[in-house]
Amino acid sequence: MTREREGELYVILLCLLESWFPILSLFAIPLVGALHAYTAIVAIATVVLLALLLRRRAMASLVLPEAQRDLLLTSFSITLLFLLVFLGLQYTTAGNMAVIIFLQLLFAYLYFNVFGKQKMTAGHSWGALLMGMGALVMLLPEHFDLNRGDLLILAAAAIAPVANRYQQRARRHVPSVTILTYRNLVALPFLALAAWAFEPLPVADAVREALPYLVAVALLIYVAAKLLWVEALHRISITKMSALTAVMPLFTLLFAYFVLEEIPTPRQLAGIVPILIGGYLITRPVAGERGL
Repeated sequence: MTREREGELYVILLCLLESWFPILSLFAIPLVGALHAYTAIVAIATVVLLALLLRRRAMASLVLPEAQRDLLLTSFSITLLFLLVFLGLQYTTAGNMAVIIFLQLLFAYLYFNVFGKQKMTAGHSWGALLMGMGALVMLLPEHFDLNRGDLLILAAAAIAPVANRYQQRARRHVPSVTILTYRNLVALPFLALAAWAFEPLPVADAVREALPYLVAVALLIYVAAKLLWVEALHRISITKMSALTAVMPLFTLLFAYFVLEEIPTPRQLAGIVPILIGGYLITRPVAGERGL
């Protein structure tokens, strides 16, 4: 299997895991609040990641000098990204947010393929375009009106490829578990402060009821899926990875149908077609590519 194919497989696996995020969140967030839920999830994930580092005897990698710049820039850009999303959600809808944040595919293509040195074949470019169009068709809400919240989230979408680039660079020096642990340790105090400032403290019964869902999200998404994310970035281009994540809403629709009995709309079903065609095009081997 080629390095490129490994990266593509990692993206599909992480999309399978992350597609459960909105479903599990529907059970947890109403009980404890969005910010408290997010803080708890990151805290649980950080404990698990620290345990992994201890088991691997790799705690020293957190302070490796040659990785510090990229680790700090990763932590700063991702924390800023989520801050902009949180601020933006005060003024816009979740539907608008889902559409706009996916525009990171456009920014990745502009940064790395149009103005940068990374080039894609015509087939891969068409695949990325079709997957992006399919995802936007599936995600676009019935009523879409731009407001200042949307502009904040657009800024977050513009930052996302840069954050991924810093993670990609950091991975050259340290393992993925180090990158996630480092960025969580930096972000956690800000998340806890925001939760304390903007949301009431959840009651004990609500915390106990939400705990299984919080643990599931932490382990499945903020440990397993995020490790796959960094490893995928280490193997494929940011633009291709951004495009392949278009399968995530497809998986969410499938799981929501079985778990929540939510029936997809005709427009959502229509979005599946360009995603599948684009996925075929963007994962076709480049001429001369050989397995390892």
